This record gives sequence, C-alpha cells and structure tokens, in this order.
Amino acid sequence: MATETPIDPEAIENLRALNPGDDNAFLKEIIGIFLEDTPLRIAELNECLAAFDQPKFTRAAHSIKGSASNLGARKVRAVAEQLEHQSRNSGLNGLDQLLLSLSNEFATAKSELEKIAST
Repeated sequence: MATETPIDPEAIENLRALNPGDDNAFLKEIIGIFLEDTPLRIAELNECLAAFDQPKFTRAAHSIKGSASNLGARKVRAVAEQLEHQSRNSGLNGLDQLLLSLSNEFATAKSELEKIAST
C-alpha cells in the first residue's frame, strides 16, 4: 500500500496550470502565503481556546481548512475540518490534542511545500 503524500500532487498541478509559463511564480506565491498565514491562524486557535472564544476559533479553523484545501494539504485540511466541526457542534473542550495534531500536520506539509517551492 502506497503512503499518502502530505500534499496532493493534483492540487499543485492545478495551481501551476492557472499561470502556465510563469516559472511557478504564482504557485510559489500561494505557497508563501500559506506558510506565512497558517502559523498565525494556529496561534489564533490557541488564543481562542485559552479565551474560550468559540466563534472566532471556528472561523480560524475554517480559514485553515480552506487554504489547506487549495494547496492540497490533505491532513492539515482534515484536522482543521475536525476542529471546525467539533468547535461548532460541541464547544472548545477537549480540543488540545487535535490542535497539537494540526501543528504537527502543518509542520509536515510545510516541509513538503518548501521542497515544491524550491523546484
């Protein structure tokens, strides 16, 4: 059984196809925005969890889910979606481990995206 890559190659190819012939400048820009913004959103999730700000937490999780989906960061997207749904449906209790999982999945995706951006 093949191991699933952290980044969906089809999503990367779809982004490349949006600006063919630009030497991947658009793709690199999108990756850069994701790598810069996602740690800020994760920090926001931690702050919201500490402050018990459920609506803001849910919005931040939704934002991460969307941007991860655009780049094909499958596991980041899946964990962000879990955080979004659980915070919306059950509140913020018990999300610490899932938030840690999100940070770990982001670190894995970041490493892969940096490789893609450097090619």
